[in-house]
Amino acid sequence: MSPEGLLLLLLAALAWFWWDGLQKREIALDSARLACERAGVQFLDASVALRRLRLRRDDMQRASFYREFAFEYSTQGDDRQSGHIWLLGRRVVDVVLVERSIH
Repeated sequence: MSPEGLLLLLLAALAWFWWDGLQKREIALDSARLACERAGVQFLDASVALRRLRLRRDDMQRASFYREFAFEYSTQGDDRQSGHIWLLGRRVVDVVLVERSIH
């Protein structure tokens, strides 16, 4: 394969990875909104942040990207609590709202 063909292939792979990441971020964002709504708390900043990315096998033993996203929510309106979402491929594995108490 020519260097130009290799470069084109690399650019296509990077574009796919970026596009796929945007789709998974939207899934995480929707899941965070829904989890906050169900818990009766306020979803802050309307955003999620990718914290970890790695390869794992799914139930069918296919390699998939395993992503951990973090977000913040408020229980009182003047506090910030942490939440986490884990995705394996397109599937939401878990959503956790972590409540910290400050003394």
